[in-house]
Amino acid sequence: MVVQGPVALTGTTFERTADFSRMVFLGPVDCSEAVFLSQAFFVQALFTQPVRFEKTAFGPHSRFHRSVFGESVSFLRAGFNGLAEFLEVTFEKEASFSRTYFKMGTGFSGSRFGGILDFSEALFEREVFFTFTVFERDAYFRRSTFRGLADFSDAQFKGIDDFSKVMFDVQPRFARVKASGARPSPGSLQDPRMMYGIAAILAVFTVVFLWSMRTR
Repeated sequence: MVVQGPVALTGTTFERTADFSRMVFLGPVDCSEAVFLSQAFFVQALFTQPVRFEKTAFGPHSRFHRSVFGESVSFLRAGFNGLAEFLEVTFEKEASFSRTYFKMGTGFSGSRFGGILDFSEALFEREVFFTFTVFERDAYFRRSTFRGLADFSDAQFKGIDDFSKVMFDVQPRFARVKASGARPSPGSLQDPRMMYGIAAILAVFTVVFLWSMRTR
């Protein structure tokens, strides 16, 4: 099935299995704040425009196996209460899973992230697999929490791989991982020198402010 126009499912509740497998979406898709009480299948679905699953609640089983996201996709603050399968998924542009919650097992094995990936502050309650996953650009896992096994075996990081302030409750696996060793570019907000500079400016501003208050 081919859907030519935009799809708006914002706030929709699906009480039974929702199957969008092998569908082609030629317009933007917005499933923000939707609730899937049962299974949600997007197997081999093709999204050609931006997609939003922000604050979406997924039920006992979600499958995006071999789906293709041609433009940006956001799962910001989404919740996966059951198994989450993103096996062999292609993300051509930016993908955000920031502050997303994964309660059960999760798989991203064999997937390719073509744009910047953001898993900042995500929570993985159980095991998660990124085996043979390719990160073409920067991948941010800052302040994420992994309470189960996190397996990145045979993954490729071609951009920045940021695992700063990450919490691993179980020893992660990074066997045979290929990393570019890239670091934040000078002058970016990720550059430590830039952060120190901002801190120094704020400190000077604070001193000047306090001095001006005392002289009044």
